[in-house]
Amino acid sequence: MAKATNPWVVLVLICLAQFMVVLDATIVNVALPSIQNDLHLSEGNLQWIVNAYTLVFGGFLLLGGRAGDLLGRKRLFLIGLVIFTGASLLDGLASSEGMLIGARALQGLGAALISPAALSIISTTFAEGAERAKALGVWAAIAIGGSAVGLVLGGLLTQYFSWPWIFFVNVPVGIVGFVLSLRLIPESRDTHAHRSYDIAGAVTVTGGLMALVYAIVGAQQAGWGSAKTLGFFALAVVLLTTFVVVELNAKAPLVRLSIFRTRSLLTANVAMLLAMSGMFAMFFFNTLYIQRVLGYGPLEAGVAFLPFSLGIMISAGIASQFAPRIGVRPVAAAGMLLSAGGLLLLTQLPVHGSYLTNVLPSIALSSLGMGAVFMPLTLIATTGLEDADQGLASGLFNTSQQVGGALGLAVLSTLATSKSSSAGGTQLHALVVGFHWAFAAGAAVMVAALAVMVGLLRARHVARIEEQAASGEPVIVGA
Repeated sequence: MAKATNPWVVLVLICLAQFMVVLDATIVNVALPSIQNDLHLSEGNLQWIVNAYTLVFGGFLLLGGRAGDLLGRKRLFLIGLVIFTGASLLDGLASSEGMLIGARALQGLGAALISPAALSIISTTFAEGAERAKALGVWAAIAIGGSAVGLVLGGLLTQYFSWPWIFFVNVPVGIVGFVLSLRLIPESRDTHAHRSYDIAGAVTVTGGLMALVYAIVGAQQAGWGSAKTLGFFALAVVLLTTFVVVELNAKAPLVRLSIFRTRSLLTANVAMLLAMSGMFAMFFFNTLYIQRVLGYGPLEAGVAFLPFSLGIMISAGIASQFAPRIGVRPVAAAGMLLSAGGLLLLTQLPVHGSYLTNVLPSIALSSLGMGAVFMPLTLIATTGLEDADQGLASGLFNTSQQVGGALGLAVLSTLATSKSSSAGGTQLHALVVGFHWAFAAGAAVMVAALAVMVGLLRARHVARIEEQAASGEPVIVGA
């Protein structure tokens, strides 16, 4: 069966599923105001539509990769497709805040099974070298393209149909993908892997992060010193401490903690966690500003964000040219400064503003910055390691992005809600004041990412990466 299957057909099916996962990460953004109005969500709870997905996705991503090695990558890929597609249907049928948030979390679990299994299938289907490099190039293009299409498609479906259709659209695609994948994708597994699953690790780290986010979000209403807030903070500490203990004693840990002794990997993950904390604010609050303050419809809002995807593609290409010449650290530092500058521009958004004058310059600056951040940090996080650690390193880097975005959104959304509540003037003025504080804090977090990188990373830690880049030797990193 495996020999009769054209590997490029396999790639199309894998990329179709990954396209859904990436699409879903952005398609929701432009529908947030419509969802908030229909389901009567508070400003503080609105972020859970995003965070329920990203936290579960990030928390179970590493377990998904390991389970695929043991159970079979095709099997786990198909299970993930079923969960993701079923959860999409539940999302669209949701009639309450709790039902939608719960279904979004289930969607995140499906995505956490699909993504690592899909990447492993590519690695086992295509031989190392030019063919695999070409396949991974297609994979990366799908990730960038999916984000852009998600913005426009989300706006189109929300404006001309209704927000449930941003989820219903996954159902036929998921069914077709499942049927064809069942017939055409060959099975593979790691026969040498230690046959055990660190489910306790995945549950404790995800539960701990959710408790932490819930404590931050609930603190605005309950108070930072309330029994409820302190209780959830305590629960988060207990669960995250338990996670560390579990990892230190597990036969096959989800995260082998000794890997963080590698300075380049540790620095890149912490810097990316902070960078994504800042950039999630740009998407989330800009979406609300463009629709609720400027009065754009969902489709116009989606199109308004297209320059961001274009800017990332351009700057990632430029960064790949400059990294061999001047080094990965200066390129990443320049990207972080540009991103922070874009966020600072957003602190000047007026109540009676315009997209071209007030929003577009900041989107352009931020996107050019983030493309220059992603490319070098990905290399720093995944190069210079043993082959056996490549999967773990890639998974950790993806997890840092998801968790960083979720935690950042929780903190910045709580800050924005607090400042809006205490601001005087009209309702729109108060809303914009809250946005200003969130953008300013996002810029500060981006500068903190720069400080971490400059403080921890020395020339010797990135010497191998820069040698490979300068020699023209391809450095293939996990998507």
